Amino acid sequence: MSTLAYGSPPHPALGRSASLSALVHLGLLAVLFLGVRFQSHAPAVVNVELWDTPPPPQPVVEQPKPPPPVVKPQPEPEPEVKKPPEIALPEKPKPKPKPKAEPPKRDLAFEKRLREQAALEEKQLDAQRKERELRELIARQQADARSKALAAWQDKIRAKIRGNIILPQDIPGNPEAIFDVTLLPTGEVLTARKRKSSGHAGYDDAVERALMKSSPLPLPDDRSLFQRQLELKFRPQDR
Repeated sequence: MSTLAYGSPPHPALGRSASLSALVHLGLLAVLFLGVRFQSHAPAVVNVELWDTPPPPQPVVEQPKPPPPVVKPQPEPEPEVKKPPEIALPEKPKPKPKPKAEPPKRDLAFEKRLREQAALEEKQLDAQRKERELRELIARQQADARSKALAAWQDKIRAKIRGNIILPQDIPGNPEAIFDVTLLPTGEVLTARKRKSSGHAGYDDAVERALMKSSPLPLPDDRSLFQRQLELKFRPQDR
Protein backbone atom coordinates (compact mmCIF):
# COMPACT_ATOMS: atom_id res chain seq x y z
CA MET A 1 0.00 0.00 0.00
CA SER A 2 1.48 3.38 -0.98
CA THR A 3 1.73 6.43 1.34
CA LEU A 4 1.04 10.15 0.59
CA ALA A 5 3.43 13.02 1.25
CA TYR A 6 2.09 15.99 3.21
CA GLY A 7 0.83 18.84 1.09
CA SER A 8 0.74 16.82 -2.18
CA PRO A 9 -2.53 16.50 -4.07
CA PRO A 10 -4.25 13.13 -3.65
CA HIS A 11 -3.99 10.61 -6.42
CA PRO A 12 -7.29 9.28 -7.85
CA ALA A 13 -6.26 5.68 -7.18
CA LEU A 14 -5.52 6.52 -3.59
CA GLY A 15 -9.00 7.87 -3.11
CA ARG A 16 -10.54 4.69 -4.38
CA SER A 17 -8.39 2.55 -2.15
CA ALA A 18 -9.22 4.68 0.85
CA SER A 19 -12.95 4.39 0.20
CA LEU A 20 -12.62 0.62 -0.18
CA SER A 21 -10.72 0.42 3.09
CA ALA A 22 -13.40 2.43 4.84
CA LEU A 23 -16.14 0.15 3.51
CA VAL A 24 -14.27 -2.92 4.63
CA HIS A 25 -13.82 -1.47 8.15
CA LEU A 26 -17.50 -0.65 8.35
CA GLY A 27 -18.36 -4.21 7.32
CA LEU A 28 -16.13 -5.62 10.02
CA LEU A 29 -17.70 -3.38 12.67
CA ALA A 30 -21.16 -4.55 11.58
CA VAL A 31 -20.12 -8.22 11.80
CA LEU A 32 -18.65 -7.70 15.28
CA PHE A 33 -21.76 -5.90 16.46
CA LEU A 34 -24.06 -8.61 15.28
CA GLY A 35 -21.88 -11.33 16.78
CA VAL A 36 -21.91 -9.63 20.22
CA ARG A 37 -25.66 -9.09 20.10
CA PHE A 38 -26.90 -12.48 19.05
CA GLN A 39 -24.26 -14.78 20.53
CA SER A 40 -23.35 -15.36 24.18
CA HIS A 41 -19.73 -16.31 23.57
CA ALA A 42 -16.92 -14.03 22.61
CA PRO A 43 -16.84 -12.83 19.05
CA ALA A 44 -14.68 -14.76 16.67
CA VAL A 45 -11.52 -13.16 15.46
CA VAL A 46 -11.69 -12.72 11.73
CA ASN A 47 -8.56 -11.98 9.84
CA VAL A 48 -9.32 -9.90 6.83
CA GLU A 49 -6.66 -9.19 4.31
CA LEU A 50 -6.92 -6.02 2.36
CA TRP A 51 -5.93 -5.88 -1.25
CA ASP A 52 -5.32 -2.97 -3.39
CA THR A 53 -7.67 -4.52 -5.92
CA PRO A 54 -10.56 -6.94 -5.33
CA PRO A 55 -9.82 -10.65 -5.98
CA PRO A 56 -10.90 -12.11 -9.31
CA PRO A 57 -14.19 -14.01 -9.32
CA GLN A 58 -13.98 -17.78 -8.84
CA PRO A 59 -15.01 -19.86 -11.84
CA VAL A 60 -18.32 -21.62 -11.50
CA VAL A 61 -17.95 -25.39 -11.76
CA GLU A 62 -21.00 -27.08 -13.13
CA GLN A 63 -22.06 -30.21 -11.25
CA PRO A 64 -22.28 -33.32 -13.44
CA LYS A 65 -25.76 -34.37 -14.24
CA PRO A 66 -26.82 -37.79 -12.90
CA PRO A 67 -27.14 -40.51 -15.55
CA PRO A 68 -30.63 -41.23 -16.73
CA PRO A 69 -32.30 -44.20 -15.03
CA VAL A 70 -31.93 -47.55 -16.73
CA VAL A 71 -35.24 -48.84 -17.89
CA LYS A 72 -35.38 -52.63 -18.09
CA PRO A 73 -37.15 -53.86 -21.16
CA GLN A 74 -40.26 -55.77 -20.33
CA PRO A 75 -40.38 -59.33 -21.72
CA GLU A 76 -42.68 -59.86 -24.59
CA PRO A 77 -45.60 -62.13 -23.84
CA GLU A 78 -45.20 -65.64 -25.21
CA PRO A 79 -47.48 -66.38 -28.10
CA GLU A 80 -50.16 -68.89 -27.39
CA VAL A 81 -49.55 -72.24 -29.01
CA LYS A 82 -52.66 -73.87 -30.23
CA LYS A 83 -52.78 -77.63 -29.85
CA PRO A 84 -53.54 -79.51 -33.03
CA PRO A 85 -56.80 -81.36 -33.02
CA GLU A 86 -56.55 -85.00 -32.05
CA ILE A 87 -56.86 -87.39 -34.95
CA ALA A 88 -58.52 -90.68 -34.28
CA LEU A 89 -56.32 -93.51 -35.59
CA PRO A 90 -58.01 -96.43 -37.24
CA GLU A 91 -58.04 -99.62 -35.21
CA LYS A 92 -55.59 -102.34 -36.23
CA PRO A 93 -57.24 -105.42 -37.63
CA LYS A 94 -57.04 -108.39 -35.30
CA PRO A 95 -54.78 -111.21 -36.57
CA LYS A 96 -56.53 -114.27 -37.69
CA PRO A 97 -55.88 -117.36 -35.57
CA LYS A 98 -53.43 -119.78 -37.14
CA PRO A 99 -54.79 -123.22 -37.89
CA LYS A 100 -53.47 -125.90 -35.57
CA ALA A 101 -50.84 -128.11 -37.15
CA GLU A 102 -51.71 -131.75 -37.22
CA PRO A 103 -49.23 -134.01 -35.41
CA PRO A 104 -47.00 -136.01 -37.76
CA LYS A 105 -47.75 -139.62 -38.19
CA ARG A 106 -45.54 -141.96 -36.17
CA ASP A 107 -43.24 -144.37 -37.95
CA LEU A 108 -43.41 -147.39 -35.66
CA ALA A 109 -40.83 -149.38 -37.60
CA PHE A 110 -38.30 -146.54 -37.41
CA GLU A 111 -38.86 -146.16 -33.68
CA LYS A 112 -38.33 -149.89 -33.18
CA ARG A 113 -35.02 -149.75 -35.05
CA LEU A 114 -33.90 -146.82 -32.87
CA ARG A 115 -34.70 -148.74 -29.69
CA GLU A 116 -32.81 -151.80 -30.91
CA GLN A 117 -29.78 -149.68 -31.84
CA ALA A 118 -29.77 -147.96 -28.44
CA ALA A 119 -29.96 -151.34 -26.67
CA LEU A 120 -27.08 -152.66 -28.77
CA GLU A 121 -24.91 -149.62 -27.98
CA GLU A 122 -25.68 -150.02 -24.28
CA LYS A 123 -24.56 -153.65 -24.39
CA GLN A 124 -21.34 -152.70 -26.17
CA LEU A 125 -20.59 -149.99 -23.60
CA ASP A 126 -21.26 -152.43 -20.77
CA ALA A 127 -18.93 -155.00 -22.32
CA GLN A 128 -16.19 -152.38 -22.78
CA ARG A 129 -16.59 -151.27 -19.18
CA LYS A 130 -16.31 -154.81 -17.87
CA GLU A 131 -13.26 -155.47 -20.05
CA ARG A 132 -11.59 -152.28 -18.80
CA GLU A 133 -12.28 -153.23 -15.18
CA LEU A 134 -10.87 -156.70 -15.79
CA ARG A 135 -7.68 -155.28 -17.32
CA GLU A 136 -7.26 -152.90 -14.38
CA LEU A 137 -7.74 -155.79 -11.94
CA ILE A 138 -5.14 -157.90 -13.74
CA ALA A 139 -2.73 -154.95 -13.81
CA ARG A 140 -3.18 -154.40 -10.05
CA GLN A 141 -2.66 -158.07 -9.34
CA GLN A 142 0.48 -158.13 -11.46
CA ALA A 143 1.78 -154.98 -9.76
CA ASP A 144 1.09 -156.50 -6.35
CA ALA A 145 2.80 -159.72 -7.31
CA ARG A 146 5.78 -157.82 -8.72
CA SER A 147 6.09 -155.64 -5.62
CA LYS A 148 5.91 -158.75 -3.39
CA ALA A 149 8.56 -160.50 -5.47
CA LEU A 150 10.80 -157.42 -5.33
CA ALA A 151 10.29 -157.19 -1.58
CA ALA A 152 11.18 -160.88 -1.20
CA TRP A 153 14.31 -160.43 -3.33
CA GLN A 154 15.39 -157.36 -1.30
CA ASP A 155 14.76 -159.30 1.91
CA LYS A 156 17.17 -161.97 0.69
CA ILE A 157 19.77 -159.33 -0.11
CA ARG A 158 19.36 -157.61 3.28
CA ALA A 159 19.51 -160.95 5.08
CA LYS A 160 22.82 -161.78 3.44
CA ILE A 161 24.23 -158.31 4.16
CA ARG A 162 23.07 -158.31 7.80
CA GLY A 163 24.91 -161.59 8.34
CA ASN A 164 28.16 -159.80 7.47
CA ILE A 165 27.54 -156.64 9.59
CA ILE A 166 29.79 -156.47 12.61
CA LEU A 167 27.96 -154.15 15.05
CA PRO A 168 29.91 -151.99 17.49
CA GLN A 169 28.92 -152.31 21.10
CA ASP A 170 27.85 -148.71 21.73
CA ILE A 171 24.94 -148.00 19.31
CA PRO A 172 22.25 -145.90 21.01
CA GLY A 173 18.63 -146.37 19.91
CA ASN A 174 17.66 -147.91 16.57
CA PRO A 175 19.15 -145.65 13.85
CA GLU A 176 18.29 -146.17 10.19
CA ALA A 177 20.80 -146.03 7.35
CA ILE A 178 19.77 -145.92 3.66
CA PHE A 179 22.14 -146.95 0.86
CA ASP A 180 21.74 -146.73 -2.94
CA VAL A 181 23.32 -149.85 -4.42
CA THR A 182 24.19 -150.36 -8.11
CA LEU A 183 24.38 -154.01 -9.22
CA LEU A 184 25.79 -155.76 -12.24
CA PRO A 185 23.64 -158.38 -14.03
CA THR A 186 25.70 -161.04 -12.24
CA GLY A 187 24.80 -159.64 -8.84
CA GLU A 188 28.17 -158.02 -8.18
CA VAL A 189 28.03 -154.72 -6.23
CA LEU A 190 29.32 -151.94 -8.45
CA THR A 191 28.80 -148.98 -6.12
CA ALA A 192 27.26 -148.45 -2.68
CA ARG A 193 26.44 -144.80 -1.89
CA LYS A 194 25.06 -143.66 1.44
CA ARG A 195 21.90 -141.58 0.96
CA LYS A 196 20.90 -141.16 4.62
CA SER A 197 23.18 -141.49 7.57
CA SER A 198 22.05 -143.16 10.76
CA GLY A 199 23.83 -140.54 12.79
CA HIS A 200 26.35 -143.11 13.99
CA ALA A 201 29.49 -143.24 11.87
CA GLY A 202 30.53 -146.65 13.19
CA TYR A 203 27.27 -148.29 12.16
CA ASP A 204 27.34 -146.65 8.68
CA ASP A 205 30.87 -147.94 8.07
CA ALA A 206 29.91 -151.43 9.23
CA VAL A 207 26.98 -151.55 6.79
CA GLU A 208 29.13 -150.33 3.89
CA ARG A 209 31.82 -152.95 4.59
CA ALA A 210 29.15 -155.64 4.79
CA LEU A 211 27.74 -154.57 1.40
CA MET A 212 31.06 -154.93 -0.34
CA LYS A 213 31.81 -158.19 1.50
CA SER A 214 28.43 -159.74 0.53
CA SER A 215 29.07 -159.32 -3.21
CA PRO A 216 27.78 -161.02 -5.30
CA LEU A 217 24.25 -160.55 -4.01
CA PRO A 218 21.49 -163.08 -4.71
CA LEU A 219 19.49 -162.64 -7.93
CA PRO A 220 15.66 -162.80 -8.15
CA ASP A 221 13.97 -166.02 -9.23
CA ASP A 222 12.26 -164.12 -12.07
CA ARG A 223 15.05 -162.44 -14.02
CA SER A 224 12.55 -159.84 -15.35
CA LEU A 225 12.41 -158.39 -11.81
CA PHE A 226 16.12 -157.60 -11.79
CA GLN A 227 16.90 -153.93 -11.08
CA ARG A 228 20.28 -152.32 -11.28
CA GLN A 229 19.43 -149.60 -8.76
CA LEU A 230 18.29 -150.72 -5.32
CA GLU A 231 17.40 -148.76 -2.20
CA LEU A 232 18.32 -150.75 0.92
CA LYS A 233 17.41 -149.74 4.49
CA PHE A 234 19.20 -151.10 7.53
CA ARG A 235 18.46 -150.92 11.27
CA PRO A 236 20.47 -152.59 14.05
CA GLN A 237 17.36 -154.17 15.60
CA ASP A 238 16.26 -155.80 12.31
CA ARG A 239 18.87 -158.47 12.74
